[in-house]
Amino acid sequence: MRKLKSAISILLLACSMPVGAQQSYMIADNVAVFYPKNFDAGQHLPSPIFVRELVPQGNLKAGWRLQPAYSQEGGHSIVTFNVGDDVDLYGTGEVLGDLRRNGDHNIYWNRDNGAYYHNNGKQLYQTHPWVLGVRKNGSAFGIIADNTWKSTLQTGAEIKFDSEGPAFRTVVIERNSAAEVLQELARLSGTYDLPPLWALGYQQCRFSYHPDSKVREIADRMRAERIPCDVIWMDIDYMDGFRIFTFRPDEFPKPKALNDYLHAKNFKSVYMIDPGAKADSSYFVDRQGTAGDYWVKTADGKTFEGNVWPGKSHFPDFTRPEVRSWWAGLYKDFMAQGVDGVWNDMNEPAVFGGPDLSMPEDNMHGGGEGLAPGTHLRYHNQYGFNMVKASREGILRANPDKRPFLLSRSNFLGGQRYAATWTGDNASSFDHMVHSIPMTLNMGLTGQVMNGPDIGGFLGNCTSELMAHWMSIGVYFPFVRNHSCSGTVDQEPWAFGSQVENVCRTAINRRYRLLPYIYTLFREAAETGMPVMRPAFMADDRDAALRAEQQVFMLGNDLLIIPRWAKTAALPKGDWDVMQLEKADDGYQAYVALRPGAVVPMANLYQNTVEYRTDSLTLMVNPDARGMAEGCLYEDAGNGYGYRQGDYAQYRLKASVADGRLMLSMEKAAGKRAAAPKTLRVGLVADGKVTYSPWTKAGTVTMRAVKDKHPSIDRRQLKWSNLDLTKQPTTLQVTGN
Repeated sequence: MRKLKSAISILLLACSMPVGAQQSYMIADNVAVFYPKNFDAGQHLPSPIFVRELVPQGNLKAGWRLQPAYSQEGGHSIVTFNVGDDVDLYGTGEVLGDLRRNGDHNIYWNRDNGAYYHNNGKQLYQTHPWVLGVRKNGSAFGIIADNTWKSTLQTGAEIKFDSEGPAFRTVVIERNSAAEVLQELARLSGTYDLPPLWALGYQQCRFSYHPDSKVREIADRMRAERIPCDVIWMDIDYMDGFRIFTFRPDEFPKPKALNDYLHAKNFKSVYMIDPGAKADSSYFVDRQGTAGDYWVKTADGKTFEGNVWPGKSHFPDFTRPEVRSWWAGLYKDFMAQGVDGVWNDMNEPAVFGGPDLSMPEDNMHGGGEGLAPGTHLRYHNQYGFNMVKASREGILRANPDKRPFLLSRSNFLGGQRYAATWTGDNASSFDHMVHSIPMTLNMGLTGQVMNGPDIGGFLGNCTSELMAHWMSIGVYFPFVRNHSCSGTVDQEPWAFGSQVENVCRTAINRRYRLLPYIYTLFREAAETGMPVMRPAFMADDRDAALRAEQQVFMLGNDLLIIPRWAKTAALPKGDWDVMQLEKADDGYQAYVALRPGAVVPMANLYQNTVEYRTDSLTLMVNPDARGMAEGCLYEDAGNGYGYRQGDYAQYRLKASVADGRLMLSMEKAAGKRAAAPKTLRVGLVADGKVTYSPWTKAGTVTMRAVKDKHPSIDRRQLKWSNLDLTKQPTTLQVTGN
């Protein structure tokens, strides 16, 4: 009944759309929508971007600042916004390049793009028609082009969306800061739901670990080497002839037993599922899909066949609700094998040898629930979006009491509601390591908070130096996975010798100690849409020196991450004090600085999130000029949905310095979960050192305060690396499909 009502509402909306005149409305406080002349709702709605259809709340405000200019050129629909040349632009989704997106020309046509070579990395695996602008005074705006058709985006003093489809509507958000704009984007397009705690741990992957004895070997080695790890990933070689939803009988004969083995050692497993189903009448997925007529069609109505890993393959038409329901049902038996998470790859969709490595633009999709039948030119960019929507439904059906974890290579703006993502098939180069920071930051500024690169790089041979540097910053990204391609050198932490193994272990240890803080950030992200990993300029929207900073970044609001290789980095003003987390300095670990006025909770060291506890915490404190500091701690069961009924506890952490003594209190502020007794100590951060109080079981901790603190980070005290990025290899020869 709900689906029928949704379809009826779309039809009624289509009948009420303005024809022949441009229209504009307010849809929320300081949020406007603009409709072009002859807007055809059937060619654009329902939108994948928005949680619910946009409803006019009144006429456009008088004097509204940013308004679009619509035009037609060469059969294309054009929208331009004049924003001026004194605005810093961000967002725009998954694109290789600098943090500031001014002067970019991005191609919105999702593409398999190994090592980002095609179109210089300006056409990658995802489409996010979104621009965030920050003015000199710190005020900000966001622009959404509600258009899935093949298009381009040009950014500069004029922002230009150029689409090969019909004229489309645009949405403009005006707010006082970038943070407020991102929170409004989240209200409109949804947030990434609170993930299971295990998804925030370290994860090890390769194309591919096989046979199953190799998977056990990797798991055993992780535990033997005392390298914290939560997840082992299975790439396509676990499948029987690359047939999705199957297991290779010679190498993975007992998948349930393998997953039970991993679970016994406190690991989780994630398995890849691609969209292409091998064209084979004896194969149950192809047989069911053919019987139901579920496949994408050619322009003349025949079932489309394209080559991917299994050879000739058929592709589900995920625009159709009955296809999504069928696809979701395939996960029941698959997840019953003890599978914990799912990886949807190749879902641009990639087609070997196809036009732009995909299927023809005139292929046909059937639509449904308000979606009109249409060409691949319209539906290509949301193919991955519709796939993960169906996959998430299937995982939830199979395990309704567990939070799903789903990773997708392709997606569309709004797809954060269904899946996490990574930045695709990057290269093992220092250049890609450096650019992984602005790429991940801009994905966060586009609403996709759970993302990150393949640590160490996927294509090409990683070196010991590169792995040491990359792991030392990668552990602070939202998604932390080491992944490498077949035919390349091994890339596990121990693969480069004891020195690099120790560097990696130290970095990963830091990740696990920071999990109480990181989990709290993901709770905030689920509620507000605020990025977990943030650009330095969000420390001070008015500091022009920070607007282009893309080496240094923030983890939440309270930690500043300074890579050891960073040079001439712009740092936020104020007493951001470096925390000395280990006595030994290996020369690779990033500097971690604590914001003045912040309290950050840290756990003891655990090898996985099954062992993880918050009954013993170190509270790192950096009092501000007033001698005050505060923070937050969120905790729940780590999985399931009890927190939605109040089964969680949120604590307020407050510190103050008076009469040479620091006093810190921890008080429950929200949630129905009982406040469990905790053993606490304070780590007072000052002058790059940490002074610890004794452990206590009291709710209040006191200690002698350090009187003299330097006013800010002194770069002369930081031991910067001699790494010269200009002399490192930045190119890679790629062959094959």
